[in-house]
Amino acid sequence: MSLLAIVGRPNVGKSTLFNRLVGMRKAIVDDTAGTTRDRHYGKTDWSGREFSVIDTGGYIVGSDDIFEEEIRKQVILAIEEADVIMFMVEVSTGITDLDLMMANILRKSNKKIVLVVNKVDNNNLIYGTHEFHALGLGEPIGICGMSGSGTGELMDAVVAVLPDEDVADELEDLPKITIIGRPNVGKSSLTNALLGRERNIVTPVAGTTRDSINTRYNKFGMDFYLVDTAGLRKKTKVSEDLEFYSVMRSIRSIESSDVCVLMLDATQGIESQDMNIFSLVVKNKKGCVIVVNKWDLITKNTNTMKEFKEVLAKKLAPFNDIPIIFTSVINKQRILDVLQTAIRVYTSRTRRISTSEFNEFILPIITDTPPPSIKGKYIKVKFAMQLPSPTPSFALFANLPQYVRDPYRRFLENKIRAHWDFEGVPIQIYFRPK
Repeated sequence: MSLLAIVGRPNVGKSTLFNRLVGMRKAIVDDTAGTTRDRHYGKTDWSGREFSVIDTGGYIVGSDDIFEEEIRKQVILAIEEADVIMFMVEVSTGITDLDLMMANILRKSNKKIVLVVNKVDNNNLIYGTHEFHALGLGEPIGICGMSGSGTGELMDAVVAVLPDEDVADELEDLPKITIIGRPNVGKSSLTNALLGRERNIVTPVAGTTRDSINTRYNKFGMDFYLVDTAGLRKKTKVSEDLEFYSVMRSIRSIESSDVCVLMLDATQGIESQDMNIFSLVVKNKKGCVIVVNKWDLITKNTNTMKEFKEVLAKKLAPFNDIPIIFTSVINKQRILDVLQTAIRVYTSRTRRISTSEFNEFILPIITDTPPPSIKGKYIKVKFAMQLPSPTPSFALFANLPQYVRDPYRRFLENKIRAHWDFEGVPIQIYFRPK
């Protein structure tokens, strides 16, 4: 999926436009320069093209503020990673020294640039956009991010310079299994062990892997793409620019994968950053396998593995149907189980259940245990089917779908999981009017 980065100096309206593009108020908007310190991610689509959007903090130099220094690094890294750069300036201030500095960086990047002049909120200000031809970045497009004026023309210009989508061939049908996790949990070591050669550089230094590396795996009757990613770092432990660099690449790998293998370090347990990564997998509706590596370094008794699984289950709740494998990559212990489980999760993710079979199973359950009545009104389900979506989704047609609550959805999901193997795969259940 292509990536669009919105860059510019502080307070030109980047976050306002970002919120408009992704269709939600995801980034905080304020008149104070430097409000956006972190990066924000979202997806948008236009003219049938879907792509990711990143909002960055305002670019500034020569400041003693540590936050502004980190913001500047993030902007540089966003420029390196993105396929298209949207450079935003402001019509009322004209070209500033920061705009000129930014334009020089962008011209050297050899990336596709879309120059957007913001806050053109009346016809008289349109003539002010011509001044920005002097930046040498092509035709400036005047918009008003607050009202949305001109954003259609802007999106047309963005889609026109997006890289062509990969031409589908027979290899595109192969599953993509992505290995993700914090730095130094053994992702590259696992890749090398599975491939039987030193495909990726392995060192004890966190952050050795900078790119997401794709390798085709074709052994033991299995054929898929194996993707090793950069570790997603915890912000308090490393510099912000490195964390940002790896997050962008790993998020793109998660978006394009079918199954994510989330690696944990057994010596450190499951940390908040592991949960952040897991939430990315869930948000993108990907299959998931959890691998607890370095199990050989743990002092064990009879119940150590069972207790570890119980702790994991509590942290991952309500997503408690995820396979967990304990490995020692360095000793090549249970590493083939990881692949076999990932392929099984992929098969479950692509499973299709016929409408007749699904109705025969689910309708008697709903009849025996109907949804609770609301205000004396009874909910009756007459028909159900699996939706033609990339991940398992089911629609149940009822007379009063608005009254069905989440606990009942979870009850039906558990029944479906008990009957069909959907281990490691997210399931969506929708109630719709008859």
